[in-house]
This record gives sequence, C-alpha cells and structure tokens, in this order.
Amino acid sequence: MHDLNISLPDDYEKEPELPIPSIDDQKKIVAELKRLEAVGELTPEILHAFMTGERLPE
Repeated sequence: MHDLNISLPDDYEKEPELPIPSIDDQKKIVAELKRLEAVGELTPEILHAFMTGERLPE
C-alpha cells in the first residue's frame, strides 16, 4: 500500500463536521423525506436543509 500525499490549498476552508443524528432521528428524517417526496414537495433545498441539520423532522 502506498500512502497518499494529498495537499489542500492554504485558503481551503474545511466545512464543519456535523453531528450524526441518533438512529431514531435518522428514521424520522427518512420518514419525513419520503412523506415530502410522496406529496411532491421534496425539493433540493429541503433535502439540503435536512442533510445540513438546518431543518429537523417535525
């Protein structure tokens, strides 16, 4: 195996790591996304909000 030497630009800003939701919260998020998709309301913006933690299931 070879070690990969990957360098990032000096001005590279790493996105903050998001806490991983609990299994119960993950199940709620999936159910909410499926519900939104079923009624035709799942947009890329809503999906992004759930994936970044900006929006939580109700």
